[in-house]
Amino acid sequence: MSRHRFLRRFGAVAGLALLIPIAVTVPPAAAEPQGGPTADRVVAAQAGVPLDRLSVSTTQVAFGLQRPTAIIAPDDGSGRLLITEKGGTVRTYHPDTGLASAPLLDISARVDTSGNERGLLGIATTPDFATTRTIYVVYTALPDGAVTLSRFQLSSADQNPVPATGEQVVLSQPHAEYSNHNGGHIAFGPDGYLYWGIGDGGGSDDVLNTGQNLDTLLGKILRLDVNRSCGENSYCVPADNPFVETAGARAEIWAYGLRNPWKFSLNQADGSLWIADVGQGTYEEINHLRDGGAGANLGWSCREGPQVFDPARCQAGADYIEPVYHYQTSVDGCAVVGGYVYRGREFADIATGTYLATDYCSGTAFAVRPTEDGSGYETRALAELTIQPTSLGEDENGELYLVNDLPGQLHKISFEAEPAPAACSVSYRVDSQWGTGFTTTVQLTNTGSQPVNGWTVGWTFAGTQRATQWWNAVGSQQGTAVTARNAAWNAAIPAGGTVSFGFLASSSGANPAPTAFTLNGSACG
Repeated sequence: MSRHRFLRRFGAVAGLALLIPIAVTVPPAAAEPQGGPTADRVVAAQAGVPLDRLSVSTTQVAFGLQRPTAIIAPDDGSGRLLITEKGGTVRTYHPDTGLASAPLLDISARVDTSGNERGLLGIATTPDFATTRTIYVVYTALPDGAVTLSRFQLSSADQNPVPATGEQVVLSQPHAEYSNHNGGHIAFGPDGYLYWGIGDGGGSDDVLNTGQNLDTLLGKILRLDVNRSCGENSYCVPADNPFVETAGARAEIWAYGLRNPWKFSLNQADGSLWIADVGQGTYEEINHLRDGGAGANLGWSCREGPQVFDPARCQAGADYIEPVYHYQTSVDGCAVVGGYVYRGREFADIATGTYLATDYCSGTAFAVRPTEDGSGYETRALAELTIQPTSLGEDENGELYLVNDLPGQLHKISFEAEPAPAACSVSYRVDSQWGTGFTTTVQLTNTGSQPVNGWTVGWTFAGTQRATQWWNAVGSQQGTAVTARNAAWNAAIPAGGTVSFGFLASSSGANPAPTAFTLNGSACG
């Protein structure tokens, strides 16, 4: 589900690198058909506090899963989640009853689990599942690891268990050379078509040379009409797929130039496509294709993240889509795990429009949000969610969940808004000074529109000053760092209000005034 040696890369601390999304033109080599149009508009966030005030946490709600790989919520009003396990089983979770012990579906006899990255990898249910009653799964099939898309037609939406004998194979992609880079995520878009991500075939360095080649399904996002059959195929190719008329190209391809797209999501509000692509060893990346990205070229293996990886794979005049966000592999994480744009109700006022992803090794929550003016993206690392996360998912209300690998747990994700920093100004006045000491009055003014309830003012002495006695405040000093906290009687400062406090200090040399102050940890004017 990630890169070669997925499990051996642990313990990185995540960090951020922000890129504004642009198309990059790379000069060398001969030309090939370009990847097609991508939108140049950015869908602004619908709501939400600034990312520097957004925090995220998880609450474990179930355990006992066996290497979970994907989470989905069927569109049937049942309130349940379906969770795939690597070995070939689908488990059911409901907030009221917990994790069911017996699997909903068991195809383990058909699943090739050799190598860390093979197994049952993806699941999707048809829109209006209560009526359509069809489950799609993606797995690596015995005997040779072919990445396989299958469907199961249920007799009723609540049929349990689902007989494995009802399987109909829709499409299979050979994948015998290497066990890694299978992709495997599937999802229905707002257009009703099924999208499917497949890795580049494995190994390293795109050894099969699939990323930029349109004659293979490896290293691609596919778009299929699974509601119909065409000829011998158990699906049809939508007429507006970007390469339908391109000679030598597979018509199923929607976007290409991917190494191992470990999770993508389609924003149901605007049709945009978010793709997390696991890197070779330098960069992990997140891509945002704003109008769905028909024909988009994500760059692999000409590019990895923001830089050229293999110049020999670059095509003259080709447009490669820059990631909207990237971070360093083996420094800030090891394998990006794609997520979702939050669209739930519980945290709608603070998190709507925020895309949340994570990383298998660091567990860091990465938040990405288009700016309101459409000029770029805000990004921030929010917190460590949990160890070894493998997939995020949504429930039927748009609330986010997460599963992790060897712990085998299901977690619910929560957001919280940190208080906005108070607007303030500080006046610092030395009242008297003598050979070895001085007294000072500090005046703190609340210049904001909201009251301050409890205050701590901080600053750093530039000389050898040492505060020894305080009035109207509780003060302390560590080295040159000074903090002054409110007394019991002056904790509240109304909007426009002022509080004064002072101290006696010793000084054996020059006595310059501090140049910067903080209020409750934030900079103060």
